Amino acid sequence: MSHHLSGPNLRSPEGDARLDLTDLFAFAAPEPGRTVLIMNVNPIAPTGGEAFHPDAVYRINVDTDGDDRADIAFSFTFSEPAGGAQTMTVRRATGDGARDHEATGEQLAAGVPVSFGKEPTVVEAGPYRISAGLRSDPFFADLDGIVAKFQWTGVDWGADKNVFGIVLELPDTELGPDPRIGVWARVSVRKDGRLVSVDRGAHPSLTAYFNPEDAKDAYNAAEPADDWESYGKAWTGVLQHFGDYTTDAAEAQLRVVLPDILRYDRDRPAGYPNGRTLTDDVTSVRLTMLTDGKVPTDHIGPHTDLLPAFPYLGHPH
Repeated sequence: MSHHLSGPNLRSPEGDARLDLTDLFAFAAPEPGRTVLIMNVNPIAPTGGEAFHPDAVYRINVDTDGDDRADIAFSFTFSEPAGGAQTMTVRRATGDGARDHEATGEQLAAGVPVSFGKEPTVVEAGPYRISAGLRSDPFFADLDGIVAKFQWTGVDWGADKNVFGIVLELPDTELGPDPRIGVWARVSVRKDGRLVSVDRGAHPSLTAYFNPEDAKDAYNAAEPADDWESYGKAWTGVLQHFGDYTTDAAEAQLRVVLPDILRYDRDRPAGYPNGRTLTDDVTSVRLTMLTDGKVPTDHIGPHTDLLPAFPYLGHPH
């Protein structure tokens, strides 16, 4: 399932759903010359009784020069929840600061209210639009059918699920002059006074299919620039097992998703794997990849509760 439950044994990292990255999206805003970046966390988020982790750094990293390392990083940190309320601070780092997992750089906004009700809170901070809070999960898949070895049930696992969404809309100029960028998300949390990366990813449905349980913590702590060296050989074997690929064919497929960075050419329409929109059928894409086309789809379509305007994610269930 997408990137939900990306810790060992199909659990959240550190056993804490607030630290569990579920999906990353990058697509063009309806207003020309603007890009939308969305980072969702907390699978099966409950209505009430939970908030973003106050000791965590939620981050969207952007590679602007194709070297698989962050050149710009947007960090989102959250206050201790009080009386059911919580606020967010947003920072933008560049250069060396973008490669540090700490929340550093220019402060774009502070005291942004987090919405845990039906209506989202939208804040304008200069050219940025920002929103965070409980939203409908846009991920769709016949998860039970996948577990049952492709005996489809026709039931969308995500139809009634919520997540915590962090939505950022910004001018293209804030992402550098080259229309081609790479994007990935990371969640880090402070443990014993040290910030530790506990989840990261960009492409949907990778670690669940490709990583054995005892490799997931190391994967979540790693840097995308090291992905091919670390995982290329093992993941090639997974594709050969699932889809009966030749070595060359398996490596060609993996070059799309390793390093685990979502490439997005803003001069072309967004559609996975060129960025990712909220309606892209990534489950079918991954099934096709894994089986070399033998299982092309799970027959589940996108959700119909998406909003046409910012923050785009549907109202929570």
